Amino acid sequence: MSLTPAFLDELRARTTLSTLIAKSVKLQRAGKEFRACCPFHNEKTPSFYVNDDKGFYHCFGCGAHGDAIRWMTDQRGLPFIDAVKELAQAAGLDMPEQDRRAAEKAERAKGLHELMGEAATWFTERLNGIEGAEARAVLQRRGITPETARTFGLGFAPDSRGKLKDALKSYGDPMLVESGMLIAVEGKEPYDRFRGRLMIPIRDVRGRTIAFGGRIIGDGEPKYLNSPETPLFDKGRTLYNLDRAQAAARKADRVIAVEGYMDVIALAQAGFGEVVAPLGTALTEHQLERLWRLSEVPLLCFDGDSAGQKAALRAAHRALPMLAPGRSLAFVTLPQGLDPDDLVRSQGPGAFEALLAKPEPLVDRLWASEVAAGPLDTPEQRAGLKRRLTELAEQIQDPNVKHEYIAEFRARADQQFGRGPREFRKDQRGPAPARPQPRGTRNARGGWQPPEPPPSHLIKGVQASGLDPILARAVLAGLIRHPVEIARHMEILGSLRSASGALGRLFEAVVEVALTNPAARQLDSEDFLTILARSGFDSVASELLRADTLPFSFTRPAADVARAREDLGEAIAVMAAQPAVDVALAEATAALMRDGTEEAFARQVALSRQRQELLDRLANLMLAEDGNFEE
Repeated sequence: MSLTPAFLDELRARTTLSTLIAKSVKLQRAGKEFRACCPFHNEKTPSFYVNDDKGFYHCFGCGAHGDAIRWMTDQRGLPFIDAVKELAQAAGLDMPEQDRRAAEKAERAKGLHELMGEAATWFTERLNGIEGAEARAVLQRRGITPETARTFGLGFAPDSRGKLKDALKSYGDPMLVESGMLIAVEGKEPYDRFRGRLMIPIRDVRGRTIAFGGRIIGDGEPKYLNSPETPLFDKGRTLYNLDRAQAAARKADRVIAVEGYMDVIALAQAGFGEVVAPLGTALTEHQLERLWRLSEVPLLCFDGDSAGQKAALRAAHRALPMLAPGRSLAFVTLPQGLDPDDLVRSQGPGAFEALLAKPEPLVDRLWASEVAAGPLDTPEQRAGLKRRLTELAEQIQDPNVKHEYIAEFRARADQQFGRGPREFRKDQRGPAPARPQPRGTRNARGGWQPPEPPPSHLIKGVQASGLDPILARAVLAGLIRHPVEIARHMEILGSLRSASGALGRLFEAVVEVALTNPAARQLDSEDFLTILARSGFDSVASELLRADTLPFSFTRPAADVARAREDLGEAIAVMAAQPAVDVALAEATAALMRDGTEEAFARQVALSRQRQELLDRLANLMLAEDGNFEE
C-alpha cells in the first residue's frame, strides 16, 4: 500500500485536530488555539496547545509535538498504518489501493488538475478577446474592475458545443467528461457543458482550479450552472474563495459567508477579503467546520429576501448539534431586496461594515423564528412554543451549551409571557406581595445572565484571608519593583492589609509607605527597599525580589516597564477577586448539594465559569513571557 504525500495531506486537511484531541483531553479555547494540561507529562498549569489552522499540537513543557497522525501513534499507541486507517474512516476517505493502482490514481488526479488549469486559462483568453465583449460589458455594469476579474480568474465560455472540446482534445473525451467539462449522452458525441456563460473558477485550498461556476449571459435558465462532482470536486466540502479568504480571515479575526460568487467578488473588491460562499446549496456540516477553523463565530450574511433568510435559518438548525463552548454563529440581515453586492455598490463599504458591527447571535435568530411561527394567544400555543424551543436545544450535543440554551429559552419565555405582580383590592387581607426582582441582564455576548445575589457574611471582607500565596508573593515583588503602581491600586491593596500572616503585614507596610510618603510616586525600587528596611522588612523584601523565576513580567528586572505595569494591574485584580469567588463557589456548591434546584445549579455553573475565567486571565499573564504559540 502506498500512502502518497497528497493522500496524507488530504487526510490532515479533513481532520479537525482539536475535535480529535478533545475526545480524550479536556481543551479550553485560548484565542485562536486550544490549551490543556499536557497528556504526555504531569503538570498543573496548562502548557499543551492545539492549533487547528496549522494542524499541530505542541507542549511547551515537555516538547511533545505532532499532527493528527502523530497524536494517534503517540497518545493512542496505534501502529502508523492503523492510525491512518482510523483517521481515514472518520474523514470519509478511502484508503489507497495497491501501489500500482494508487500511482495510477495519483497520476490521473495530476492530469485532471492540469486539465482544469488549462480550461481556466482558455476561458480567461476568451473573456479578453473579441468573443468576450458582452461578458466584459456585464462585468462593467456590475462594477467589477478588470483587475478584480484577473484576481479571481474570470473567463468566458463561448456559446458553442465544441470549442472547449477542440481546444483540450489532447486530454481525450473520457478525461474531459470525468472532469465535468463535457457532457456525455448515450448515443451522442460528448459536448461542452458550459456555453454562453461568464466563467468563475472554483479553487481548492491550495489555489488549484477544481471546478467552475457559470453565470448565463443575458436571459435563460439556469442562471448559474456548477460543475458536477468529480474526483477533484466535492461540492459539500468546498467553500468558494477559501484559498484567498484564509489569510484575510486570520488578519480580520472574522469570516463572512454569503450566498453567491458575485457577492464574494464584489465584497472582496470593496475591501472584505475574508468572504466565502457555499456552492448553490445550504451550508453543510463540513463547510461549517471549515468556517469554525477560521473563526469561533462566523458571520452568515445571506440575501435579505425570503429565500435568503430561509437559507440562514437552515444553517442555524444544521449548526445546533455542533455547537460548543465559544463556538457559534451570528447573522447579518441585509435590507429587504438587497444582496451584499447591491449594498456595497449603492451605499459603499461603510454601510456593509456597519451591519457587520451589529450581528444577531444565533440564539436570537432561533428565538425570533419560533416566536414568529404562529400566534401565541392561548396557553396551548405558548406551550407549543416552549416545546419547540426545548426540542431545538435538545439537538445540541455539548451538555453545557445545551443547558445554557434551555435556561436561556426558559428565561425568555418567562419574560415574554410574565404577567407581573397581582393587583390586590383594598379589602383583601394581608400585605401586598413584593414586586418581582429583576431577572438579570444580558452579557457581552447577548446571553441571559442572572443577577448576582447579595454577598453573604462569609464573602464580605473575604480579602482578609484566602489569598493565593504564590500570586501574592509575585504581586508584592512587582509592587517593590514598581512602587509608583501602589497609588493606582490603593483601594484594592488597602482591603488586603488585614490579611493574616507575614504577607498581610508586608501588604500593610507597603501601603503605609505609600500613604506616609507623598513622594512615593517618584520612588524607585532601591528607595522603596530602603524605606521598608526601616520597618524591619529588608530581608523579606529582598527575598521577594529573588522571585524572578516566577513567570510574570513584573517580577523580572529586565522586563518592559509599560508591559510589566499593565500585567501587574491585571494580577492585582485577579488576586483580589479570586478569594471572593472561591468562597461564593463553595457556598453555591453546598446549596446545590442541599437543595438540588435548577437555580442552585445555574448559580454553581456561573461561579465555576467565573472562577475559570480568573484562572485563564492569570494563565495568560504567566505565559506572556514565554511568547505566543506561533510557529
